[in-house]
Amino acid sequence: MTTEEKLQHFYEVSMDTAREEAATILEKYKATLETEMECHKKEKQAASENQFKIESDNAAREINKALSAEHLHIKKKLSKKQQQLKESIFDEVEHLLESFSQTPEYLDWLEEKIKESLKIAENDSIQFYLTAKDSDKIEELAKRTGITPLISETDFLGGIRAVIPEKNILIDNTFLTAFENEKERFNFDGGFTHE
Repeated sequence: MTTEEKLQHFYEVSMDTAREEAATILEKYKATLETEMECHKKEKQAASENQFKIESDNAAREINKALSAEHLHIKKKLSKKQQQLKESIFDEVEHLLESFSQTPEYLDWLEEKIKESLKIAENDSIQFYLTAKDSDKIEELAKRTGITPLISETDFLGGIRAVIPEKNILIDNTFLTAFENEKERFNFDGGFTHE
């Protein structure tokens, strides 16, 4: 082999070795870069998922806050509407009581309440009171029951009040007391099951 051939052979062997070493170094470098890239991807993915969770939680809180505010607003509106309806109902009831107090049945009812109170009093003295607007019924009640009611100083919409002093008993059959008791106990039960 000539020197030139030897040099050529040396050159080729050196180049092959250099290429192999370069390929090995490139493969290692590429593997390192890929590993680092996978780590970077995982970190970014975890950070992204964490950010997504934080944003989702924030959005859920904001939605819940808005729903809560809207629920409160609806509840206030419902309460206000219920109060309006309640007032309307009890205005109507008051009107019906007023209408009833102008009927013959009202006199019958007053007579019945006087007789019930007399049974409770037995032989004790008893005093009956009517509201001022029922003063025109005193004479008829006296004819029917033998009792002459007095006019009360306080208005109670209608009905009759009886006092048995010996037993310290007040018998309250007034529209006002019944009206106020019902108004206080009145409650709206609504929804799909109560429509």
